[in-house]
Amino acid sequence: MNLNQVTIPSIDVEKASTFYKTLGLKLIVDALPDYVRFECPDGDATFSIHKVEELPYGNGVIVYFEHEDLDDLAIYLKKKGIIFTSELAAKSWLWHEAHLEDPDGNQIILYSAGQHRKNPPWRINE
Repeated sequence: MNLNQVTIPSIDVEKASTFYKTLGLKLIVDALPDYVRFECPDGDATFSIHKVEELPYGNGVIVYFEHEDLDDLAIYLKKKGIIFTSELAAKSWLWHEAHLEDPDGNQIILYSAGQHRKNPPWRINE
């Protein structure tokens, strides 16, 4: 099994599309104002946004995007006007993360994990 895509909700798909293009995703389906789909610059996964009349309540969506050179990415995105809700920091689970929100308040975590992405020291081996 392989992950094909993740789809998130948006009140304004065009505004959200601009945001994700700024993050570096490549637009591959443009069905504005209702739907867009992107390819991630690395790997085979895709990411889409669909129009909703109302956003979900509660914690909502959290999306992780991995990037090898997180320091340079953060500098680039700040120059493009992206506002971070928490700066790049080392986490106890051995990842480096920076947090932000998209225009709809969906939580975005940019991270670098290296070998610990899927193989932390506490991984269960069966």
